[in-house]
Amino acid sequence: MQAFLSPGSLVTVAGAVLTVIGSIAYATDSPNISLAGVFYGVPILLGGLALKSSELPPAERLTPAAQLRELRQLPESEPLRKLLGDVTRWRYGQKAHLESSLEALKLWDEDAPPQLVAIEELDHGGGYGLRLSIDCHGVAFERWQDRLERLGRFFGPGLTAELHQAAPGRLQLSLLPAPAPSDPSAPDPSPAAPVP
Repeated sequence: MQAFLSPGSLVTVAGAVLTVIGSIAYATDSPNISLAGVFYGVPILLGGLALKSSELPPAERLTPAAQLRELRQLPESEPLRKLLGDVTRWRYGQKAHLESSLEALKLWDEDAPPQLVAIEELDHGGGYGLRLSIDCHGVAFERWQDRLERLGRFFGPGLTAELHQAAPGRLQLSLLPAPAPSDPSAPDPSPAAPVP
């Protein structure tokens, strides 16, 4: 159902309907309708087919949109909120989600690019995080591990990255808020030992 409601599908269907209406009108000698139907329907149909050929569906969203809304709207969650919005919409003319980001991180393989399959929102100790499930047959897990420290910083300030290999060729990348540094001037919360 989701593929049918993509922008490319809707444009293709609209173009096909206009073309059919124009063709029927032409066959029944209704020149006013046939002219509009053919002249507008055929280009719209071709445009829709072009969109369909370069369509990249959104990643599957595992967390319901209403579940972590308050946490998502926090100002410090903005980089991850933008990332979520970017990968959960239809894309055109790209081989994979996060294509330019993965190219910059040197985690890209032109023949078998990493494919973002699903994304999950996380409550990480009161902070907002994301877990990305990625099929990465063309990029070895070791390459991802080599860039682990850079991954968190790349997607936003104050983020850390965690990697887990879920299966051969599939990894989970968690982008989490970095733990707050402890204040050295704060008093020690542990109770003082009694003096003998």
